[in-house]
Amino acid sequence: MTYLYLAIAIVTEVIATTALKASSEFTKFIPSLIVISGYATSFYFLTLTLKTLPLGITYAVWAGLGIVLISIAGILIYSQVPDLPALIGMGLIISGVLVIHLFSKSAIH
Repeated sequence: MTYLYLAIAIVTEVIATTALKASSEFTKFIPSLIVISGYATSFYFLTLTLKTLPLGITYAVWAGLGIVLISIAGILIYSQVPDLPALIGMGLIISGVLVIHLFSKSAIH
């Protein structure tokens, strides 16, 4: 269940962050509501994850995968295509998350 909770935390954070741009500085009601509920849901499921996974591992995965998913959302929704250095950086982030999960004794296997 821990990784399901973490996945929910990541996805809801990505939804909230994507809606943040659409909220136009909290001047649009529906996107603002999505931002607030998305972050609240994300943080709730993040706390459930922290019952099992160490804080550093949890945050590394949450932030790392969030960055990659937000970049994909930016491409699909806002036509914000990252350049080559950004793509390389995201590849390194994904590599880091994989190293944590495949080799770290701190992560649950």
